[in-house]
Amino acid sequence: MLKASRTNRLDIDMLDNSANDVENSSSDIDLQKASFCEQLKQREQQWWEARQSLIALEERWMFWFGDNSLIMWLLWQLVSYFVVAIVLMLLSSLLNVELYLWMYMAVFGVQTLLFVVMLSSKGRLANRLQNNIDSADLVREQALNEMYILASDIILPAIHASAPISLQTIYERYKSHLKLASLQRLLQKEVEAGRLILGEYQIEAEILPPEIADEELSPYADKMIYKSLIAIS
Repeated sequence: MLKASRTNRLDIDMLDNSANDVENSSSDIDLQKASFCEQLKQREQQWWEARQSLIALEERWMFWFGDNSLIMWLLWQLVSYFVVAIVLMLLSSLLNVELYLWMYMAVFGVQTLLFVVMLSSKGRLANRLQNNIDSADLVREQALNEMYILASDIILPAIHASAPISLQTIYERYKSHLKLASLQRLLQKEVEAGRLILGEYQIEAEILPPEIADEELSPYADKMIYKSLIAIS
């Protein structure tokens, strides 16, 4: 009886220890998952900021150095003549100082000289801005790759297991972690890698400004069905 009682007590202790080990392991997994999700949110924020910076630089390049940039440069020069003339007349009136015609001509001559210098260095300025664009694009791509690596551990395996699945369903499942456009970009990388295929609807949200990307994608999210080639094979 005593031996049986000790055996039962040992069995109970072993079960308790096993249960504690399972609870500790589950707790560690939950903490690790929470840490991954937090890192994923941070990488997404970095990616959106990098995208916004890149889009702003590209818009600036198109404005100043695009196909119709010479017209814009001339237009701004004419506007600057007008603004300077107004300022000079206001100063003359406020300070009660008479400005002669030659003074206006001298100011406009300096303006014209500055404009010619800027126009002659247009190519150099364009190259400098292009270098900034390339650097911003590199930062954006690095942030996207880091986000993709984290998503490969947390989100993408579950998406493959649930495929075929729509973008809207994926978003409803993970909207606490990622924006709709972010999910679409991560899934597009899986498509490019040959692990997912997408139906007829392909929206390139990458070219859209961050503040409207989700709005542009939303009407198509239900129709964008992803199928897993991993599951098929």
